Amino acid sequence: MSITKKLSRYDFSIIADWIPSQSKVLDLGCNDGELLNYLKAEKNITGFGVEKDELNWLRALKNNIDVIQIDIESGLSDFKTNSFDVVILSKTIQSMQNTEMIINEMLRIGKQVIVTFPNFGYWKNRLQILSGKMPISEELPYAWSDTPNIHLCTIKDFDNFCNKYKFKITDRKILTDKKSVEIFPNMFGALALYKLVTK
Repeated sequence: MSITKKLSRYDFSIIADWIPSQSKVLDLGCNDGELLNYLKAEKNITGFGVEKDELNWLRALKNNIDVIQIDIESGLSDFKTNSFDVVILSKTIQSMQNTEMIINEMLRIGKQVIVTFPNFGYWKNRLQILSGKMPISEELPYAWSDTPNIHLCTIKDFDNFCNKYKFKITDRKILTDKKSVEIFPNMFGALALYKLVTK
């Protein structure tokens, strides 16, 4: 069965391409559960969500998602090792305090991890900074005064981070306006998607 409703985020279809059919999937920061429902329809997955925000948690419940309300930062010790095929952290990592701990926990829980984040090094972001303002864009929609983002990073930053902590990158896709970016991705890519496993 294929979903006909238009997705709110174009990167969800890329994430789906990386997930084997009938996988057991955990979505951290699942919002209203749109991605999990899409994966259920397209890949026949068994999906579970984690969401801190009470309003989003209630929306996920109304959308028939098995979701628990906890703060990812408090730890994921309740989840058993290798209890999921895939663990997803989608456009959430930049709002986390302890990035290394969270990714290590994701890699403990899941056989593979998918992380997506807005690339702060994208040229339009750089241009806004040069003009004296914090960037606002489709990928970074918040003003400086109300943003949840505390650890914005570039693609180069994340590559170095993975190398430092020995997170093995098995696939990477950089996108701008729904198109893949191959040349100078740290400059011309707006959104980064990474697939990781332990080394």
